[in-house]
Amino acid sequence: MGGLALEHLLLFNLTLLAAWISLGPAMLVAVRATLVSGRAAGIATGLGLATMAALWTGMALLGLEAIFTLFPWAYAAFRILGAGYLFYLAWTAWRHARDPLPQDAVAPRRAYLGGLLVNLGNPKSVLFAASVLVVIFPPDLSLAAKALIVANHFIFEVLAYTLLAALFSRPEIGAGYLRLKPWLDRLTAGVLGALGLRLLADPRP
Repeated sequence: MGGLALEHLLLFNLTLLAAWISLGPAMLVAVRATLVSGRAAGIATGLGLATMAALWTGMALLGLEAIFTLFPWAYAAFRILGAGYLFYLAWTAWRHARDPLPQDAVAPRRAYLGGLLVNLGNPKSVLFAASVLVVIFPPDLSLAAKALIVANHFIFEVLAYTLLAALFSRPEIGAGYLRLKPWLDRLTAGVLGALGLRLLADPRP
């Protein structure tokens, strides 16, 4: 299909798996949503994260990286806004590291929006996606092949975050997290802050 072969998708999924299992803000946000608001909210957060991740991949396939290169001011604005949002999340996580988890559950619709905003706040995602796509896929992809790649990315992320929500909704795993919460929240803050600094320090796409 438009130059797309099965081995391309398999390699893409292996790359996604390697990126997904590395500790990052998306996974940490999904885990916290599950522990605070339950499995449904964790899955909804994952759906939001998956939606934005797949959109970044779609935009990379359609040439958003070239637009950022052509119009540096657009990337600069996106970069500053994204870094500011990551700094806000880091400050919040650090400030409330020793606080108990909130008792008020978040509705799935709000959880979905939260997941969407986390991945929207990191425009580096589209640049990572673009670099991976260039290496894995041939340049002569049809529109149908590009749509299949985006759908594949979305399905992969939904399945991964659904599994994560099912895992962390188990009482014994949740209890283990609560014992380590101060350290994990500070680790989350460090990861988010480092991503914000990295994004802010790189003025070029």
